[in-house]
Amino acid sequence: MRVSRKYVLTATVGALLSVSVVTGARAGEPASAAPRYQPQMVQALADSLGVTEQTAVRRLDQQAAQQKLLAELGEDGISPDGAFFDGTGALTVNVDDARSAAKVEAAGLDARIPEHGQAALDRIKAGLDAKAAARVPTGVTAWSVDLASDTVTVEVAGDRSAAARSFLKAARAHGDAVRVVEGKQALAPQATIYPGSRMTFNGYLCSVGYGAKDSSGKQYLVTAGHCIEDLPDLYYNNAHFAKGSHTRFALGTRSVDMGIAAMDSDDSIATSVGTYGQAGTIAVRGSSRAAAGAALCKSGQTTGWTCGKVKSYNVTVTYTDPNGGPQTVVSGLGSSSVCTEGGDSGGAYISGNQAQGMTSGGPMGQQCSGVNGAGSSYFQPLDDALRYYGLTLNTN
Repeated sequence: MRVSRKYVLTATVGALLSVSVVTGARAGEPASAAPRYQPQMVQALADSLGVTEQTAVRRLDQQAAQQKLLAELGEDGISPDGAFFDGTGALTVNVDDARSAAKVEAAGLDARIPEHGQAALDRIKAGLDAKAAARVPTGVTAWSVDLASDTVTVEVAGDRSAAARSFLKAARAHGDAVRVVEGKQALAPQATIYPGSRMTFNGYLCSVGYGAKDSSGKQYLVTAGHCIEDLPDLYYNNAHFAKGSHTRFALGTRSVDMGIAAMDSDDSIATSVGTYGQAGTIAVRGSSRAAAGAALCKSGQTTGWTCGKVKSYNVTVTYTDPNGGPQTVVSGLGSSSVCTEGGDSGGAYISGNQAQGMTSGGPMGQQCSGVNGAGSSYFQPLDDALRYYGLTLNTN
């Protein structure tokens, strides 16, 4: 048995909605005006935040409005050096100087002149990525650019190998631009084996992610790369529906956890994400990336519908094989406070009505409790996968 075949799990995809139903009409809008968000998504977000549904709608509106303002800053000659949501839902924009900060604040956003900023932190992280590619730092579980703390954050488990010590020495050489957090759990691609589950190949369970098409209209399933490492035939309820065509994941090598499978002509992937009875189905309207700090929920085979928020992007992790196989360094991930367990790989992440990605992995042995149970996970951003493979997301 190839160890890599255990790195698979399902994302639940619900049925297509016959009518687009959303909620959150603005005060003063006529009753017939189409509201902006699905009731189920608003309810799930309200439960996650511990607020009323009206407050949840305002949070979604505020996030969307602030991200629109951020996109418009370039028209004023401002080049943000990263942006992130804080705990109150305010979007903070990194800029280089006081003049740019004044323009950002005049546009209605918070501004910060960071000591380091995203570009400098990205360069530091790229150096750490190169070091890890030469020798896997066993015991160092993840490293990422954390815009809120203005650092590259390095997470470390209890095991300290020689490679880990060398890696940490190189990281700490950057001074206060690097923050080391110890006491973390080892990570692994989240997977489990169930007979007759939602999506299978050769007796193993895998994930249904998002549907997309190429320029000629050919349909593909977009999923975590480790789910289709061997490019297998894929089955849904024991019926063939797709075959793996490309993956960027390979056990034991420097990898990116994205992959696609060619759909059979008579099958399709629904454009709504299922929530395991928690919030109906969530219509997918696009794949605009949510900023760090934005609300986020995911659907997966083991833990069902769980919610939290985006932590950061451009995360690199080392995945430990629980069966003793080689470790794998995976880069380009997003991190979140959404709780997942083994078997959730490939689960569909969504923020509002914007698809965000697919479950890649998380802490080994993590146990989730309820929709908003504390936890953490890593996901392959969907927009990166679509861009790399030249695909367009199918939307509702």
